[in-house]
Amino acid sequence: MKATLWHNNRCSNSRGALALLQEAGVDVEVINYLETPPSITELRTLLAEMGMPARDLLRSKEAAYAELGLADKLDDEPALVRAMHAHPVLINRPIVRTAKGTALCRPPETVLQLID
Repeated sequence: MKATLWHNNRCSNSRGALALLQEAGVDVEVINYLETPPSITELRTLLAEMGMPARDLLRSKEAAYAELGLADKLDDEPALVRAMHAHPVLINRPIVRTAKGTALCRPPETVLQLID
C-alpha cells in the first residue's frame, strides 16, 4: 500500500501518523508542506476528498490567522484556501491520502482507518 503524508516534523500528531504508517509497512511519500505548500487546486482537491470545509482545516491559533483577519472570512472558502496556500503554517496536519481515502489524522490513530 502507498500513502501520501502532508507532514510537519515538529508536530507530534504528524510524527505519530508517520510512525504508524511505517510500522504497518506502508510506502509513504512524505511532503513537508511548509517547504512545498500544496497548490490552490491541490488544497481544494484534498478538502473535497475529506468532505471538509476550508475553515475546518485552518489552524486558528497561528499568528497569521489573526494577522490576515481570517476570523472574519470563515464563510469565504476561496479566501481561506488562498490563505492556506500562501501561509502553509495555517494548514492543520497531518493529512494522509491512501487508496482508501484522505483524512486529517488527528489523533494520529485515525490513519489506521486508511490502511489495510
